[in-house]
Amino acid sequence: MSNTISKEVQDKLFAKAIAAKDTSYSPYSKFRVGAALLTEDGTIYQGCNIENASFGAGICAERTAYVKAISEGHNKFVALAVTTDQDDFVSPCGICRQFISEFGPATLPVYLLKTSGESQLLTLADLLPYSFGLEQGQKYILK
Repeated sequence: MSNTISKEVQDKLFAKAIAAKDTSYSPYSKFRVGAALLTEDGTIYQGCNIENASFGAGICAERTAYVKAISEGHNKFVALAVTTDQDDFVSPCGICRQFISEFGPATLPVYLLKTSGESQLLTLADLLPYSFGLEQGQKYILK
C-alpha cells in the first residue's frame, strides 16, 4: 500500500483513537468507539461516538473526527484509526463508510484496532468498493 505512515505516526494515531474512545457518550448501547483522523499537515483529530435518546440523532466516532477536521478547514486526509472495546476488528458502519468516501482517497489507510493492540490495515476502497462519491455525483446528478 503506497499510502502508509511511519511507525511513530501510526503509534500516535492509535493512541489518539484509544484516548478518544474514553470520551464516548454511549449510555444506551455501552458500545464505545474512538477514532483518530490524520490530516495532510499532520494534525490528528479525535472523535468518539455520541448517542442520544432519539437514537437516530447519535453520531459515530469516525464522522465526529471528520466533522471536527472539516469544520477546521481540513479536507485532505492521510489515515484513519478506529477502535472499540471489542477484542475483534470492528469496521466503520455503512453510513460512516459513505461519509468517509466523500473525502477519500480510495487508498486511504484505515486501521482497525483490537483491545489487544493488534491492528488490521485496510483501505477505504476495501471497506467500500464501487462507492458512489463526488465524481459520480458531478457526472450524474449535478448536470
